[in-house]
Amino acid sequence: AEMAAARLSGTENRLVSLPLSRIRVIMKSSPEVSSINQDALFLTAKATELFVQYLAAYSYKHGRGKEKNALTYTDLSHTAEECETFQFLADILPKKILASKYLKMLEKEKRDGEVREDDDQGEEEEDEDE
Repeated sequence: AEMAAARLSGTENRLVSLPLSRIRVIMKSSPEVSSINQDALFLTAKATELFVQYLAAYSYKHGRGKEKNALTYTDLSHTAEECETFQFLADILPKKILASKYLKMLEKEKRDGEVREDDDQGEEEEDEDE
């Protein structure tokens, strides 16, 4: 009833900070999704918003940015790496490393790849995508 009232009064958009149109586009990008119920769209937006707030609060509380009174990228990537709840985000919140260090890693990977047998080629190609 509360959601119906929100829709009737036109305040639904004010109950979430994220743009519903953008969330609809993201949801429709999935091939399994043919149509999106307005309530499902709203709930997805609200759940996403609450999740981001929880991630930010957790990262701030457990991070070093607290000392500077700021939430840092390092706090977020540390949370993704260390906290089991957020480990699924590790690929999109990787730890920052220096470009020189990354280039050395690539060089080492390339050298190791030349020594490997053909059977391991598939694994090596997957690593390069990451």
